Order: sequence, then structure tokens, then C-alpha cells
Amino acid sequence: QVQLVESGGGLVQAGGSLRLSCAASGSIGGINAMGWARQAPGKQRVLIATLTNGGISNYAGSVKGRFTISRDYAKNTVYLQMNSLKPEDTAVYYCTADRYYSGSFSPSYGMDYWGEGTQVTVSS
Repeated sequence: QVQLVESGGGLVQAGGSLRLSCAASGSIGGINAMGWARQAPGKQRVLIATLTNGGISNYAGSVKGRFTISRDYAKNTVYLQMNSLKPEDTAVYYCTADRYYSGSFSPSYGMDYWGEGTQVTVSS
């Protein structure tokens, strides 16, 4: 099993930035990719960024160019740097990890492990 704990959410004005962190523990040696997903009010949870162990990142179109996923392997932590935030970025953000991720990005891909989520609210 893998445990994922997010932090760094909060309230920010439109145009601002936030950095989310996710600490991973447990059987992380079996993970081949980590990522971030989000669920806006009244909408389904969707994958927005992934990063493979090989260093390949992928993003949903809605965040590409504004969000950056990175990982510190020494700290077993993955980050999501969010810039130029918009009110439509308001959502609960989830850290996620997978054992068999192929690298072919799909917003609806079902990753194996999920954190509890952290709220991000962007005010206009």
C-alpha cells in the first residue's frame, strides 16, 4: 500500500500562485508514476498532471503552460506548482500514484492510489 498526504492548498486571488506538496510513504518502490487530479464542485474528478519515473510529464489542456509537476525522490514528495490561477481552477486537488501507468495521458485514467485531497479556492 501507498499513503499520500497533500498539503499547500488555500485561498488565492486570480492571477496568483500556489504550490501543492504530496508526501508519499509505504510501498513506493512499486510506483512508476505520480500525478495530480482535481474535482471541481458538481464535476467529476479528472487527472490534470502526471510524471513518470522516467521524468516524462503530461498535462491536461486546461492547465498546460500554467501548472508544473515535479518530484523530489530523496524526500518522496511530488509537487504541483500552479501559476496564473483562475477562478475555474477552484477544486479539491488530489495527489495520486500508479503502479502500471503507461505514460499515455487521459484525464479519466484511474490511478491506483489517492490522497485525501486539499482545497484550492481562487477568488476573482
